[in-house]
Amino acid sequence: MTDALPCQLYLISPPAIDSGFVEALASAFDGGPVAAFQLRLKDVGEDEIARLAEPLRKLCADRDVAFILNDNMALAKQLGADGVHLGQGDGDPRQARRLLGPQAQIGVTCHASRHLAMEAGEAGADYVAFGAFFPTTTKSVEHHAEPGILTWWSSLFELPCVAIGGISAGNAAPLVAAGADFLAVSSAVWSHPDGPAAGVGAFGALLS
Repeated sequence: MTDALPCQLYLISPPAIDSGFVEALASAFDGGPVAAFQLRLKDVGEDEIARLAEPLRKLCADRDVAFILNDNMALAKQLGADGVHLGQGDGDPRQARRLLGPQAQIGVTCHASRHLAMEAGEAGADYVAFGAFFPTTTKSVEHHAEPGILTWWSSLFELPCVAIGGISAGNAAPLVAAGADFLAVSSAVWSHPDGPAAGVGAFGALLS
């Protein structure tokens, strides 16, 4: 993932997938540019995540999309992932850097906290994620962020910022205008009535 204009799409898996999901992901990639894909599976064993991840990692490599694993830096190492995304309880970016190496993409959830974001930057994160900006069905929302935090961050720091939480093609424009480098999206793509390719394609005009 690189910080570049215009804003780019950061695709997050649905909460549950099966072995056929690789076809849905390929379809999503066919819909338009995607900078990164995060495999985010909760309450699933490591062996099952590893089994599901391998064809997805390969597809991402073939399509030049960064493959990011959520939460588990040791499993990210085992899988040869391009990086790991850490929640506030998932470990320190410094530890992830030592384990995964200098080329790994390490992201940190910072909710709506400027303090947490600055701490993550100082710890060597490659990007910080703010949110949720809108209600979302993907996860329970305990923290609500306003677009102004994106403007504040992007005006002071070169480190890319990711906007997350209930983002759709219809509500994302203020986040792009506020300075988001990436839009993290999930249900807007996977639940699109015309399929994942159309879901990604819907962001095309906004991000071009």
